[in-house]
Amino acid sequence: MFLNTIKPGEGAKHAKRRVGRGIGSGLGKTAGRGHKGQKSRSGGFHKVGFEGGQMPLQRRLPKRGFKSLTRKLTAEVRLDDLARLPVDEIDFLALQQAGLVPAAARIAKVILAGKIERAVTLRGLLATAGAKAAIEAAGGQVNE
Repeated sequence: MFLNTIKPGEGAKHAKRRVGRGIGSGLGKTAGRGHKGQKSRSGGFHKVGFEGGQMPLQRRLPKRGFKSLTRKLTAEVRLDDLARLPVDEIDFLALQQAGLVPAAARIAKVILAGKIERAVTLRGLLATAGAKAAIEAAGGQVNE
């Protein structure tokens, strides 16, 4: 097979539809646009979401929520994840090495999820009030 002999498959190519070129074409006169009306005119279109002057749906519904810009920078760490770590002094670097926080994270926050029975010391990490209480109840301390 040579490049100059390659042809598209049978029925793969269609002739472009030429509208407004006489009665015999089947698409003459109104060129498939019907009679009168906005859609038959040149430039006859409306913007996306336009409902003929009625208040559009995207404006009728209430605004809701927001996208936090810091979401991907802050990682959540569970208490039971801390309990599984072999070290007693836990900082951000220890969490990264253990694979508990993603590479994109810049801040880690310990949340009250699970239990911790051993004393650990948190350095440079944020903690929720419940997590802080649980760590201190187990004999540990939180140094933010």
